[in-house]
Amino acid sequence: MAIPRRRSRVTVAAILMIAVSFLADACGGTGSAGGGGGGSKAGTGAARSAHYQVTPLLRPSGRALGVVDDKTPWQYDIVTTFAEEAGRTPDIREYYSSWGDDFDTEGNAFLWQHGQLPMMALVPSDTSLADIGKGADDDYVRQLADQIAAYDGPLALSFAGEMNGPWNSWGPGHAKPADFVAAWKHVHSIFAERGVTNVIWVWTPHVVDSGTTAKLRPYYPGSAYVDWVGLIGYYGPIDGVAFSSLFAPTLHEIAGFSGKPVLIAETGVAQSAGKEAHIRDLFQGAAKAGVIGLVWYDQRKDWPGGKQLMDWRIKTSVGALAAFQVESSRNKFGHSFKSG
Repeated sequence: MAIPRRRSRVTVAAILMIAVSFLADACGGTGSAGGGGGGSKAGTGAARSAHYQVTPLLRPSGRALGVVDDKTPWQYDIVTTFAEEAGRTPDIREYYSSWGDDFDTEGNAFLWQHGQLPMMALVPSDTSLADIGKGADDDYVRQLADQIAAYDGPLALSFAGEMNGPWNSWGPGHAKPADFVAAWKHVHSIFAERGVTNVIWVWTPHVVDSGTTAKLRPYYPGSAYVDWVGLIGYYGPIDGVAFSSLFAPTLHEIAGFSGKPVLIAETGVAQSAGKEAHIRDLFQGAAKAGVIGLVWYDQRKDWPGGKQLMDWRIKTSVGALAAFQVESSRNKFGHSFKSG
């Protein structure tokens, strides 16, 4: 579903807003996120280790509720809109970033200070996974690692998500599973060498269905390189309309080779006469499956690879809105990572 956008330039007003926020935190002696400066450039020496240690977040005790869209961290309307519709502010704010873009240190700090765990879906676009694995873009990877280390807060990082989706330039028919694994391990190793301690590595395949039939195990980099498993799947006319058929088979397959916590990293329910029931099924099924959270795609969007417009937004009807609010609360979705 991801469509990467170019990184927006940070406005002077936004920078001043963050500066004031950082100053207030410094004067008060509080603020677990801290503030990163601008991203450091790639160089010959190792990066400064991030102050933030992500280890306490790797096994969350509650279920997070998040939102994802294709806007930058500075475009905060999606958070306020989601909070109004869902009845609570999101715990995770996921966004997309193209391979080659700088990391937005201040924008991610802004999210973390306002209660959202930033989650960046790093999209390789037309960059070859084989080239990444062989080190062709190491200067960029080192620069990105340094920039993320300079941001003194946590970041959930998904690299080349939906790698099993043939609609992606890095999916089946375009790249081999071994290419993906080699690229993932190579990027992960450079981050480790640069002393980055604030990244949660999220491996995010699409659910296995009629359009994504590839076996997932060949794409798995190994538990030493993955912190969370993140599944992507949508309730609609193509993927399915029940948790038991949409997510459960993939969860069963993944359980055969990974014991990592599972986050539903991107999902939504298309508008239909059954949307209210599908929302109830999603939250009840996810809670029963023991996932650590659910990230909602709150937009109208064409189905990947097609021209069929789908409306995934929460507020498409009074019934859908009520079902979302009631079921997310009843199934205890809503977990602050800052207090976790």
